[in-house]
Amino acid sequence: MTVITRIEITHHQLPLDPPFPASWDTQPRTKFPATIVRVHDDAGNVGVGSGDAMYGFSDYQRYFIGEDPLDLERHAAVLANIEFHAGRPWPVDVALWDLAGKIKDEPIWKLLGGHTDMIRAYASSGVHRSVPEMVEVARRAIALGFPAMKVRFGRPTIDEDLAVIKAVRDAVGSRLELMVDCNQGWRMPWDTQQPWTVDHATDVAMQLQAEQVYWMEEPLHRGDYEGMTELRSRVTMKIAGGELTREPYEFRELLQRGCFDIFQPDCVCSMGISGLRHLAAEVDAAGKIFTPHTWGNGIGVMANLQLTAGTVGTPFIEFPFDPPEWTTARRDYILTETIEVDGDGWIRLSERPGLGIELDEAVLAKTLTGQATFA
Repeated sequence: MTVITRIEITHHQLPLDPPFPASWDTQPRTKFPATIVRVHDDAGNVGVGSGDAMYGFSDYQRYFIGEDPLDLERHAAVLANIEFHAGRPWPVDVALWDLAGKIKDEPIWKLLGGHTDMIRAYASSGVHRSVPEMVEVARRAIALGFPAMKVRFGRPTIDEDLAVIKAVRDAVGSRLELMVDCNQGWRMPWDTQQPWTVDHATDVAMQLQAEQVYWMEEPLHRGDYEGMTELRSRVTMKIAGGELTREPYEFRELLQRGCFDIFQPDCVCSMGISGLRHLAAEVDAAGKIFTPHTWGNGIGVMANLQLTAGTVGTPFIEFPFDPPEWTTARRDYILTETIEVDGDGWIRLSERPGLGIELDEAVLAKTLTGQATFA
């Protein structure tokens, strides 16, 4: 039997010039950090994952060394226990699935059921720009073949946010589906503002419905189950959320209470591929849409692509892309090849084993800031 021999964690930072002024943060970002997890077996195979910084994992790595790498359900159960005591350890789960694919010589999407090898992406913007600039962003998305685009709210006033949506819709008509991320589900550490009320979210939703917005994302605090259920009863547009929700019981509550039409958990942040494969099936069986949050580096993007394509598919999946501050070259700097859409907005997954990606070791060496190996 093949066994896990060691787990290696490295930390990297890519300098950003120009900085990235993320709409959810007041401080423009001058560096893009990435944590790489490598799980090695005694046959020379290496699985990779990324996501959380994985600080403190040294206290728990002993639960994996010497174990069968293909015992994925067992590993996921251990990782769920670790999450209760520490941070988000799900990059290890992604690395284990990548390793399993390499051992079995199969891509993850096939290991998960092979639902499809193609997913259409939507352009997920991340910068607050002026109204004319946002119109140009939308036109660029259409020119590149994207069927949809997500706009971030959070400008000084809601009227400024709504003005962007109206201007974009007036400029592009029905050529582009629009989504709105209200960013009310969670807060950055410095942000002490109270989340929206149901009445305020309803007022905003009514104005978004008038502009034929496809979904309204994170309009209320992540734990406001009653509020989200009430909001869905008041509006006809789709309500989305769950991107950083952690526990299976929380997702069950959201599903059973009818809080969302769109479920957006990210496998590098919540439950891993192992857990979300089951949640995706439950969401699909309930007639809802599963389409993960993917705002991270290329490993996270690919992990969520493989998960979704292999299980239930989706109308379209998030594709972080907002040049010039956020390009695929920046997002995927740790990889030898960037992940791209074709001229119609589709991403086709390869037959390469595991995640089907290759780390750019030269870039990783140049950007290395820290390293730990557990054996």
